[in-house]
Amino acid sequence: MKELEEFAAHLARVERASPHTRRAYLSDLRQLAAFLGERGVELDAASRDDLRAFLASRFGNNSPATLARKQASLRAFYQHRLRMGHIADSPARRLVFPKRRVALPNVVSVDDCFALLEAPDARTVAGLRDRCALELLYGAGLRVSELTGLDLADIHDGALRVRGKGGKERIVPLVAKAREALDKYLARRGELCPRSEALLLNRRGGRLTARSVARQVVRHALAAGARRHVHPHALRHSFATHLLDMDADLRGIQELLGHASLSTTQRYTHVSSERLLQIYEESHPRAKKG
Repeated sequence: MKELEEFAAHLARVERASPHTRRAYLSDLRQLAAFLGERGVELDAASRDDLRAFLASRFGNNSPATLARKQASLRAFYQHRLRMGHIADSPARRLVFPKRRVALPNVVSVDDCFALLEAPDARTVAGLRDRCALELLYGAGLRVSELTGLDLADIHDGALRVRGKGGKERIVPLVAKAREALDKYLARRGELCPRSEALLLNRRGGRLTARSVARQVVRHALAAGARRHVHPHALRHSFATHLLDMDADLRGIQELLGHASLSTTQRYTHVSSERLLQIYEESHPRAKKG
């Protein structure tokens, strides 16, 4: 459909959305187009009631998180159609979106993080690469997409130039352990592919993918005996929460993470509060029953 092709190009070129986001949004909109088609309604002619009916039809099939994403898909698509002059008003603009419970981030303990970082075999180039990746996920709080998008040219005097959501760039300083892991990997990186511009390479010399990073994180977490499931984003959550536990400034954490809004960063204060309560219940003599 021409409308969806134009929106897909907008997401890729203007919004610079990730491939995962583009696939999800377009899948949502194809579902909407099919739903409207059964009603004899074109995408640009849809009303607010049509969109409500579409979302209601998905309630039994989708989780709250997926429904929230579908709502975001509708808003983004119709806002784009409005800006391009194809419609006079967005039918998604005044939709009332049901509130959903915000899940607290999955945080890995400090001990488990340290054990995970030591798990890769430092005798092999693949092990050095994995240790470097883990140090950047936890030591710099990178998103996995930011990690895999790094090029050699993004390394600057003990810091990284990182491209975040929407193509926004930020400079992230590296702690000593992360710099050490990066230097050791770079010393042998040429064994994989000396000509590639990508920082993290697979065994064939191509850029490491987010899926590959996730597999390696799970593998090393199991080898390290981590007490809970670990995925790449959990290391980013842990980075922020552990900084907050050590009394780091919330706005400083916001800048390091590349959050556009402080409210996004503030959810880590809830995690710290829960951890504090857990420590109290496990350790304080007044919390003991009997």
